[in-house]
Amino acid sequence: MFHPRRTLRALLLPLAAGLALTALPATSAQAASTLTNGGFEAGGAGAATPSGWSEHGDTGASFTESGGHGGSYRLSHWASSAYKVETYQYLSGLANGNYKLTAWVRSGGGQKSAFIALKNCGGAEQRTDVPVSASGWIRIVVPVRVTGNQCTISVNSDANAGNWINVDDLTFTSGTSGTSIKGADISSLAKSEAKGGVYRDSSGTAGDPLAVLKSNGMNYARLKVWVNPADGYHDKARVLATAKRVKAQGMKLLVDFHYSDFWADPGRQDKPVAWAGHSYGQLKTDVYHHTYDVLNALKAQGTTADMVQVGNEINGGMLWNEGSTANWTQLAGLLNSGYDAVKAVSPSTTVALHLAEGGDLEGTRRWFDSARSNGVRFDAIGLSFYGYWHGSLADFQTTLDDAAARYGKPVFVAETAYPFRLDSEDAHENIIDTGGELVPGYPASVAGQTRWMNDMASIVEAVPNGRGLGIFYWEATWTAVPGNGWDPTDAASGNGWENQALFGYDDRALSSMSWFRHR
Repeated sequence: MFHPRRTLRALLLPLAAGLALTALPATSAQAASTLTNGGFEAGGAGAATPSGWSEHGDTGASFTESGGHGGSYRLSHWASSAYKVETYQYLSGLANGNYKLTAWVRSGGGQKSAFIALKNCGGAEQRTDVPVSASGWIRIVVPVRVTGNQCTISVNSDANAGNWINVDDLTFTSGTSGTSIKGADISSLAKSEAKGGVYRDSSGTAGDPLAVLKSNGMNYARLKVWVNPADGYHDKARVLATAKRVKAQGMKLLVDFHYSDFWADPGRQDKPVAWAGHSYGQLKTDVYHHTYDVLNALKAQGTTADMVQVGNEINGGMLWNEGSTANWTQLAGLLNSGYDAVKAVSPSTTVALHLAEGGDLEGTRRWFDSARSNGVRFDAIGLSFYGYWHGSLADFQTTLDDAAARYGKPVFVAETAYPFRLDSEDAHENIIDTGGELVPGYPASVAGQTRWMNDMASIVEAVPNGRGLGIFYWEATWTAVPGNGWDPTDAASGNGWENQALFGYDDRALSSMSWFRHR
């Protein structure tokens, strides 16, 4: 069992359970220039107050117990009735500058709030929520700039009966964190608008969706490109047109090459019709020329790509069967052909390789080990991670951290999303449409969507050595518009994704766009 069972302590809960916390003056806590007992080992299990720490609120809900992350013990918040509690430590005599708190956490979810904060540091309070992860520890960071030679480290729970968090192995060190990419895939936008799609800001005023997204903090757009799509969308011309709009908003641009006329993913990597029957040698030339042609045209119009994906979710390779992972020598040749084309147009453009199933540590290792041993060149690693398909958040953090360290490359989330409701706006069944498909602790609501994205951003931010670049939300603008369905060969096909867009069924921007402002 991962949640605490502290019945005796629960009996001692103050009668004030559930009352709002009032922060105590910082001087009432123990002052030190370094963090004391960050691993909660001093005093062992059952300490009334963890050594070096102070408590406020329903103090019976804050205690140490066995089952630590790195050592024998951990801090836990839990009670059999609703509670509010803060476990904190005051540090003084600090040199002013940038610091970050690192902590390992778990949570069963359900709280009104559960977070770690750095406050009274001289500026605005900085918070990071505790992600919902009942089965595995997750590392989070909280950065702050100290300007008053002091700072208070604060672990907070405002919880319902039976809710719990575990916290362990806190460190407070100099340094910074943060992510540079707050992005979204907006590939569906051009077709949506052409078919009558309307986008509104949160007040209901219709306008340019890119301007709405930018005003909410988005700084990077992702656009897929197909070779000769049946409906004429997602081709070179459409990408060029949308790229102008992206750059006009001051955003950066990621171009996602599928090397197909249709969707490319782990289950399907069809060659473009125009390349059918080509030899492997010809396919290498095709990849080079297509990549160069699109990117050079972007450069010529003043919208040079900042990042390029050579392939989309290429777990099984691309351009099947010649580029399958069953023949790594040939796949490496195709990937390097794409890499060379990118660098020929713009040496500074980042080349990323993109896999799905971001919670699959062994699969990711196996793929990139093969890529490395076959001399594949790349600058960054992108992983898709959908929590309802690809494992737990702890699994994802393990994979992301491992990829960054094992291959010495920056990493990012190439795709993720979460539903804000389950019902459909059109007649097409949504891909995620039942409660049983949801990630535990993250409801299908605007709040659940917001929480998912903030927690994902926290995991990327916590990648060691600053190698976590950020996140692209998948298809933020794919709302339910007749004619803008998933199948380019069928105008009547519907959209199974509108409940995971960042615009609601009333076309208004959802407040979940606030995740773009994550550090």
